[in-house]
Amino acid sequence: MAGDPVPGGGDRRGARLTQHVGGEGYGGTMRTLGNVLWLLLAGWWLALLYVIAGVAACILIVTIPFGIAAFRLANFVLWPFGRRTVFRHDVGVVTIVGNIVWVLVLGWELAVAHLVAGLLLCLTVVGIPLGIACWKMVPLAFLPLGQQIVPADRHPYAAAAGRRA
Repeated sequence: MAGDPVPGGGDRRGARLTQHVGGEGYGGTMRTLGNVLWLLLAGWWLALLYVIAGVAACILIVTIPFGIAAFRLANFVLWPFGRRTVFRHDVGVVTIVGNIVWVLVLGWELAVAHLVAGLLLCLTVVGIPLGIACWKMVPLAFLPLGQQIVPADRHPYAAAAGRRA
């Protein structure tokens, strides 16, 4: 019956609600639906552009780190909801210079692709949230080196806060 006590306190309604909200319930389903829509409407061709950029970057031995970063971001662009990127603050000058070179060579094309895809997605009501998400990925096209992909619910400074406590 609804309202019956369950082990550990609370009632059955609260236990079900906690499982539903905290687990893979509604949030996980919506994330999956968003990812499937994203994949069909924009994700596959944006990821393909990142893979092409990664292959082009891997032609020279010196630019292989650019290729690895592009492949990592292709994975993120393919299935973005439920994950996010954080810029690592422990990167050095080489990463900053590498990002500048990236912008001049391949980054601006990928940024334009994100802007155009976001504009096209915003032409429909269903696509507006996807278009906004696409525009939020423009900085990734400019700064691929030093980016770390983490789960969306993970706070970027949680590990540092745990060490200080």
